[in-house]
Amino acid sequence: MTLEQTISVIRPLDEKSMTAARNRFANIAMPLGGLGLLQDAIVQLAGILGQPVPDISRRAAVVFCADNGVVAEGVTQCGQEVTATVAENMGRGESTVCLMAKQLGMDVFPVDIGVAQPIKSEKVLQFSVRRGTANLAHEPAMTRKEALEAVEIGIKMAEMCAEKGYSVLIGGEMGIGNTTTSAAVTAALTGAETAAVTGRGAGLSTAGLERKIAVIEAALALHKPDPNDSIDVLHKVGGLDIAGLCGLYLGAAAQRIPVVLDGVISCAAALLAVRLCPQSVHFMVAAHRSDEPASVLLLDALGKRPFLTAGMHLGEGTGAAAGVALLDLALASYREMVSFADIGIEAYQPQK
Repeated sequence: MTLEQTISVIRPLDEKSMTAARNRFANIAMPLGGLGLLQDAIVQLAGILGQPVPDISRRAAVVFCADNGVVAEGVTQCGQEVTATVAENMGRGESTVCLMAKQLGMDVFPVDIGVAQPIKSEKVLQFSVRRGTANLAHEPAMTRKEALEAVEIGIKMAEMCAEKGYSVLIGGEMGIGNTTTSAAVTAALTGAETAAVTGRGAGLSTAGLERKIAVIEAALALHKPDPNDSIDVLHKVGGLDIAGLCGLYLGAAAQRIPVVLDGVISCAAALLAVRLCPQSVHFMVAAHRSDEPASVLLLDALGKRPFLTAGMHLGEGTGAAAGVALLDLALASYREMVSFADIGIEAYQPQK
């Protein structure tokens, strides 16, 4: 489906299934609200899937790999060649998210959506829009047409996952320089000061961080991205991986598949998606708060409370994978716990 078609079919959650889930929680033998945010997430999953007892046993990670021309400005500790190396490592199933996914029975689909060097792996899906973006310090990162194409590749990946029968998705990314693009996107969308949303990424020095902030500020002043137009923001200061994630989240909402959000780059893409279609936010579950400074701001903008704060900032979808593991634990209790009636105990009652 096109972006417009995808947005047009996104519908509200199933209130009957959510009510049934809340009633079940009120009757199983645990304190009211005992599972906290995990309990809220299970009710949300019920509404997305239309299942009072949601089944997320079929799960997949879609990891978008892309390079960013802005690395030429010295905003990263390493060069673009690392993106291709890690993407090929994913193709072999040896990256961090792949090893975590193996423990979760999760399939991983690495996607070359714009790596600068051609990927030498049959296991990496080939959907390259262009071989890395332009240097946003001097020109728009990509054309508007390329940004839209990348979003629609993400939609296509969600449709592929729906056809394969997956019941929950996580989105990941790999691309040297993408904490620069995500900071630029966040500043453009929220109007926040650049310094407040820009972090050290994979370990920049203080001098490197100052240079990174200056580059983003100059790019925003040069291109003046429209915060009310997600595609404009993407094409001027975004990245192909962020665009792919944005499309994945919209496509998943259209297919009624829950998505578990990862860290700051994932949440920047999620906010782009929500600006395109506010209804899509209800299909997103926040897994963790990244250690990057923009993370809290983005989660607040999305109205999300994550259930993990572990100082993670690895990327690839690893924080989202950890979130799925927690959901598995919570769902085991929800499915199998006896009721108060079963054990002859009076149920807890809400107190004023």
